[in-house]
Amino acid sequence: MRRTPAVAGHFYSNSPSLLHREVEEFVEGKQQKVDAIGLLSPHAGFVYSGRVAGALYSRITMPDSFVIMGPNHTGMGAEVSIMSSGTWDMPNGPVDIDATLAATILQNCDMMEEDRTAHLREHSIEVQLPFIQYFCSAPYFVPIVLMTGRYDTLHAVGEALASAIKNSGKKVTIVASSDMSHYVPAEVAKKKDGLALEHLLRLDPEGLYRTVRERGISMCGFGPAVAMLVAAKALGATTAEQVMYMTSGDVNHDYSSVVGYAGVVVR
Repeated sequence: MRRTPAVAGHFYSNSPSLLHREVEEFVEGKQQKVDAIGLLSPHAGFVYSGRVAGALYSRITMPDSFVIMGPNHTGMGAEVSIMSSGTWDMPNGPVDIDATLAATILQNCDMMEEDRTAHLREHSIEVQLPFIQYFCSAPYFVPIVLMTGRYDTLHAVGEALASAIKNSGKKVTIVASSDMSHYVPAEVAKKKDGLALEHLLRLDPEGLYRTVRERGISMCGFGPAVAMLVAAKALGATTAEQVMYMTSGDVNHDYSSVVGYAGVVVR
């Protein structure tokens, strides 16, 4: 199956040359690159979150494959949906799914379903690809969409990812696609997002889950972030670094109602 872009021309340019220049404006040169087990990366329109995503991807070496997990914004598909084969067409060229790694992940996770409908209109995974393509001419990836808010399910997904990656013999980076607080005053966003990021930087998936739930933090991809942290710890992660944090107010200068964006590297 070939998936066509859902948000090209809306979240980012649908012109190959313009998209390349758009991404190039956000990437940072001469950065010391590190091998990343996991990432937290935003997924808004590039005008808002591109600076954070560009800084994040500028700091990592490209792996053999990515696993990209995003939240389900559309309500379509299964609770945990994987697309285990096919190609995603993007303005700057096709991106192939790592079918071998995807098949192992699916086999390892009983609650995961092969469900392409969850991926057809979902933007949270798609918007990561232009940044990856900028640094890697022929990347491979595995897309997973999560609609669940159950900790036991998120933990099981993380364990399944870690097991599959260990057995693959590949260098894999797990991307949790998430924006932070939504449509609150900037000072509220920074305070609440700081609480969530504190647990991310401690590699504490249970603490992140509990804090988001108890403090009412509107972090749309907290599920992918929890699963990523579970997997990263099982794969030997020992440290996390916050690359950048900003809000939509830093772009449009409206600080009365903002969305937060954070970039984190887990090693």
